[in-house]
Amino acid sequence: MKLWAGLAAAGILATAAPPVLAQAPAPQPRPDQLAFRDLYKELVETNTTLSVGDCTAAAAKMQTRLKAAGFADADLVLFSPLVNPRWGGLVAVLHGTDPKAKALLLLAHIDVVEAKREDWVRDPFKLTEENGVFYGRGASDDKAEASVWVDSLIRMKTEGYKPRRTIKMALTCGEETSENFDGADWLAKNRRDLIDAEFALNEGAGGRLDEAGHYIALNVQDGEKVYQNFKLETTNAGGHSSIPIRDNAIYHLAGGLARLQNYDFPVRLNDGNRAYFNGMSALVGGEVGAAMKAVAADPNNAAAAAIVSRDRSWNSMLRTTCVATLLSGGHAPNALPQRAGANVNCRIFPGQSVEDVRQTLIQVLNDPAISVSVVQPESPTPGPPPLTAQVLEPIQKSAAKIWPGVPVVPMMSTGATDGIYLTQAGIPTYGVSGFFVDPAGSGAHGLNEHIRVQSLYEGRDFLYGLIKLYAMQK
Repeated sequence: MKLWAGLAAAGILATAAPPVLAQAPAPQPRPDQLAFRDLYKELVETNTTLSVGDCTAAAAKMQTRLKAAGFADADLVLFSPLVNPRWGGLVAVLHGTDPKAKALLLLAHIDVVEAKREDWVRDPFKLTEENGVFYGRGASDDKAEASVWVDSLIRMKTEGYKPRRTIKMALTCGEETSENFDGADWLAKNRRDLIDAEFALNEGAGGRLDEAGHYIALNVQDGEKVYQNFKLETTNAGGHSSIPIRDNAIYHLAGGLARLQNYDFPVRLNDGNRAYFNGMSALVGGEVGAAMKAVAADPNNAAAAAIVSRDRSWNSMLRTTCVATLLSGGHAPNALPQRAGANVNCRIFPGQSVEDVRQTLIQVLNDPAISVSVVQPESPTPGPPPLTAQVLEPIQKSAAKIWPGVPVVPMMSTGATDGIYLTQAGIPTYGVSGFFVDPAGSGAHGLNEHIRVQSLYEGRDFLYGLIKLYAMQK
């Protein structure tokens, strides 16, 4: 992405740390929040895992709610792929008054990562509210935002709201298991007409709280790293273990992985991570804050990069990362191995090609006995979309009403979302939720996934206001 000079003009590159605001005790839910909670509960409690879940059923439940609010059948498209009827999704449309204005797309995935009841403190597929926190699989990733999108359309329809630009919503399945099927990718390739828009809002960024629950900053995702697996393999004639030789498939692989363990990809900058480190430098302060500012100015500043890289998240935000995640080898305990293999999972910096990373792995492994191949499907590697004032200023305006004084700071996500498929297809996609999380995170993909009740309700109000600002843009 080209450097966006408007970041400074938009006022997000603060030169002094703004005041942080302590979280107030959560008030009693409003009637509209209770109605939203019912919708959210239904979605969380509908199992949408790959193994036994049903995204199509979850989408149909949301379709029923939208139809009850007054949406016509023609504006509610329930789609299901031939490969598996349980992997379906929903597209809903609230028509605008200006046919020349391009649509706004609200994207969220409704599938979730597997969760074993015996490992969780609470039933992962029952929404539990305890001490101001919601628990459940998908409570944050990504049924929180999916529920807000559905709820927002229902509210607008029942209010008789007439947006200038058309608002579209796509609830999709397969984001967590895109190697099987991905609904966003399928829509972009097969039903672009349903989701075509000027830009899209998606998951990928929220807000950060400190240990005391104070608001630090609201992030906006501008670009994301790409998820890609590579297969490493060594083969050998093998033989009897009583007469070993150094030419051993496992040894070749182990030596290469040790070299990979000690390798750091070069630091790279784009508008997203440059703006993040500049914006956060004043908030963090001290040696680390100074290092953030220094590395944002010069990616070749090795000393500054080393300081920033002490934080795992910041290290990943600076560069492509690759790590061994699966290992296999040998065929018998008394035989020399004929084969050894590993899966290396890479999170590729936006705009860097898969082939470039593969070639780097070959160089780092430095052993012709180790083959490196791309595990299909190969992910698209689009560069980050331009973070224009048209996109950023409404976020700042809506955020100021909910969290006055809290800065809005762009970032590049180290995770991967369905946004890569839409951005690749020419629909710039930005991550924004307004859900503030604790320093330890929300437990997404792990045990006891959760979100603060206040964070969810505040994010709902923030996103509802934001949608309306975008919907009336000229």
